[in-house]
Amino acid sequence: MSTRRMIAIIVLVPLLAALALWAFAWPAARTAPRDLPLGVAGPAAATAQVEQGLRQHEGAFEIHRYADEAAARAAIEDRTVYGAVVVTAQGPELLTASAASPVVAQLLQQAVTQQAAAGGAEVKVVDVVPTPAADPRGAVLSSSVLPLALAGIVAGAVVTLLGLRGVRAVTALVLSAALVGTVAVALTHSWLGALTGNWWAEAGALALATLAVSAAVAGLAALVGTAGIGAVAFLVMFLGNPFSGAASAPRLLPEPAGTIGQWLPPGASATLLRSVSFFDGAAATGPVLTLSWWAALGLGAVLLGNALKARTKSAEPVGVQPELAPVG
Repeated sequence: MSTRRMIAIIVLVPLLAALALWAFAWPAARTAPRDLPLGVAGPAAATAQVEQGLRQHEGAFEIHRYADEAAARAAIEDRTVYGAVVVTAQGPELLTASAASPVVAQLLQQAVTQQAAAGGAEVKVVDVVPTPAADPRGAVLSSSVLPLALAGIVAGAVVTLLGLRGVRAVTALVLSAALVGTVAVALTHSWLGALTGNWWAEAGALALATLAVSAAVAGLAALVGTAGIGAVAFLVMFLGNPFSGAASAPRLLPEPAGTIGQWLPPGASATLLRSVSFFDGAAATGPVLTLSWWAALGLGAVLLGNALKARTKSAEPVGVQPELAPVG
């Protein structure tokens, strides 16, 4: 038996290492725009050349046409597009939103500037929704994904290992997530100044992100045992974190990594936090629903697991008492 265990460890550790390297290194090595939503504003005759130049980057951009600069700005603020090229009489103007993704804003500036330079024009760059001055590279927001996931895993594991069940487990999970959200926003918003939206909306987003993970951990563990803790932790850490696009953008990741990442709590939480912090809640419905489903299914599984265990116990046959021998 000891030999088998040794062989299993020898094989399993390199396999896990290879999987971790693939999950983290593959998206990073293949970062590039893929159907990145980009607006083009101005008269059709004037924007035709700009669109033609952008289409030379095959598959990189998804072009959205707007009548004027005001419409393009509104689309950026609604998170419909990441930026827009506005053709004016004075020359091309690039509207970006570094708050949506500093990496995308820099990428757009390079691509549009190079294209304009080839035609002998200069590009005016305007950051419509900038990152906070206290966090110009958006490092705090992207770095918050991993701690929230870890907090959720730990909370779900502790609830499971302490033997909390049913309503008591649900209460512990909800209250711990609310506390994590409050503490996290106190650090990132009030102390670091890296978030600039509504304080309570940000706290709610961070709490929901934590609850989505902790409920999934405790819920699966309630149904299948402690192995459920490892299963959810593996899914969140090895797929959810590297596929989240928090450090860049989902549309910069190779498919299907970008799509999968938005279905998992880390990616949905990063998108939601950007929306409530910098865009007044624009495009928050999708990630809210994703995180809510994770939380609801996890909490439901906690209650279901408790009900199944209670039914199993009630169905166990009561031990038969031995008959007493008659006296005399």
